[in-house]
Amino acid sequence: MAIAAAAVVVPLGLLFFASGLIVNLIQATFYVLVRPLSKNLYRRINRVVAELLWLELIWLIDWWAGVKAVATTYPTLGCQWRAIVARPVTATLLVQIYTDRETFRLMGKEHALVICNHRSDIDWLVGWVLAQRSGCLGSTVAVMKKSSKLLPVPSSYAVSAATAVSATDARPRLRLFAMVGSSVIGWSMWFSEYLFLERSWAKDENTLKSGIQRLRDFPLPFWLALFVEGTRFTKVKLLAAQEYATSTGLPVPRNVLIPRTKGFVSAVSHMRPFVPAIYDITVAVPKSSPAPTMLRLLNGKPSVVQVHIKRHLMKELPETDEAVAQWCKDIFVAKVALSWAFVVVAGSVKFLQWSSLLSSRKGVAFSTLGLAVVTGLMHILILFTQAERSNPAKVAPAKPKNKEEQPEATSDKQQ
Repeated sequence: MAIAAAAVVVPLGLLFFASGLIVNLIQATFYVLVRPLSKNLYRRINRVVAELLWLELIWLIDWWAGVKAVATTYPTLGCQWRAIVARPVTATLLVQIYTDRETFRLMGKEHALVICNHRSDIDWLVGWVLAQRSGCLGSTVAVMKKSSKLLPVPSSYAVSAATAVSATDARPRLRLFAMVGSSVIGWSMWFSEYLFLERSWAKDENTLKSGIQRLRDFPLPFWLALFVEGTRFTKVKLLAAQEYATSTGLPVPRNVLIPRTKGFVSAVSHMRPFVPAIYDITVAVPKSSPAPTMLRLLNGKPSVVQVHIKRHLMKELPETDEAVAQWCKDIFVAKVALSWAFVVVAGSVKFLQWSSLLSSRKGVAFSTLGLAVVTGLMHILILFTQAERSNPAKVAPAKPKNKEEQPEATSDKQQ
């Protein structure tokens, strides 16, 4: 399998790098010649051109790793996606999507601010798969680290791809090849109006504001993706977040990090007039499945990712900045309960399959009642944790400020 992975990655990596340079050249040409005359026309053209590059990655992972996205809406199955992506092969990356029917219908048809927990190093790939299935891949933008543009390569992708290739072929020089081959992504993101921040709020506040204001007249439905935690989830960062939560009287996180709300509050305040919705996405990995990584995908090893999508109307959010920040923190407290709900529901389904309860009417009725009780209990738990979070313990005003800076520095140090 290692030889097969290397045999595929090397020639396709060269092809991707060459075609990426061509795409970058086309983007640069239209940026110089068309954008000064008509910004909207440039954006429509760039959407098509950028998709050519993004689709190469999605196609490669889809073909090589066998990505399969199955959308389940309440109370019926999302047959549209199932018909598009179902294939007679075993999926290496199975993306299970849970959402309500209205959200499923509107995905890709409206402007949206997308917030998500940063669970693994392929969250960006899962997001691109969702955007591609929703029809807005070329008009999806994200808030990124500035180094992603200057290198120019998204650091998590470069490191993952380089590690994967070098591990499969055992030749160190392929690590450099993987990083060079993915360098065209950062340039394409810049032409596509991604927002690049320096992680210094004094500088990033104006950058974020001006970047969002440029999207006000965007001619196509777009998604602006924001990882509110500010860093990828690791056990070390979770321990730092738990220590900070304990010392400040906050609910202790279990499988998410404490969100950094300044960027989110700024995004909401500037997007209210022209963005109707926020997509709250929770990514979870079942305990029975290993964490998905680029290395596992290239080696053809299976992983499962569960994605829950909840749509919030922007007009229903609180008006003040402090209340919006609290709303964001409540959302992440609810993600803890939601992640446990994924585990409970998945375990219940496996139990039902094992016990054959669905083979009779009585069994179906019993199973339905049991799932309804579990759902009700999880809803009560979410409401309880949100109420608990809305009344944090009082602390001295000087201490939270100093301690707030400490976990951020710790997280940045771990990246």
